[in-house]
Amino acid sequence: MSRIGKKPVPVPSSVTATVSGQTVKMKGPKGELAFSVPDDLKVEKTNDGVLVSLITDTKLSRSKWGMSRTQIANLIKGVTDGYQHDLEIHGVGFKASMKGKEQITLSVGYSHDVVLKIPAGIDVKVGGAKSELVSVSGINKQAVGEMAAVIRASRKPEPYQGKGVRYKGEYIFRKEGKKK
Repeated sequence: MSRIGKKPVPVPSSVTATVSGQTVKMKGPKGELAFSVPDDLKVEKTNDGVLVSLITDTKLSRSKWGMSRTQIANLIKGVTDGYQHDLEIHGVGFKASMKGKEQITLSVGYSHDVVLKIPAGIDVKVGGAKSELVSVSGINKQAVGEMAAVIRASRKPEPYQGKGVRYKGEYIFRKEGKKK
C-alpha cells in the first residue's frame, strides 16, 4: 500500500486544478502544466485536493500510484514557485556566455566551445564576476533538471584538480595525484 499515493494533493487558492478523464491540468501564476495519469489509476478532484486511487490492485498499478501523486504535486509546485538549479564552473579560463535567449556557449577546456540550445519554457542566466555561475529555471521540474544535467555533462568535475561544471554546493571527492 502506497503511503504517498493515499494522501490527496492539496491545491492552493492561487492554482486552478482541472481533472478531465485521465488528464490533470494545473494553472497558476507562473503558467500552465498538464499530466496524464496511467490508465490503471483513477484521479478525481475532491474538497481536500486531487486524489489518486487504484482501480485494480496489481503490482504494476501500485508502482505507478505514488509516482502519479508526486507528479501532480510537482505540477502544483511548478506553477506556483517554479524550479531552479544553480551550477558553478571551476577552472582557469572556464566560462559561460549567452547568445540571445536560445543558446548558451560554454568554454570548458576543449579546443572548441560547447554550444547548447535552450528548450522552450526554460530560462538560463549566466552571472558572476567571471561568468562562472549558471542558473537554470522554469516551471517543469523534469525539463529544468534535464537541462542542468546536460550543462553539467559538458564537462563533469574531475577528482584531481576539481575542474569542471558542478551543481552549487556539490562536494567533489578529491583524489591525491601521483607521487615521486
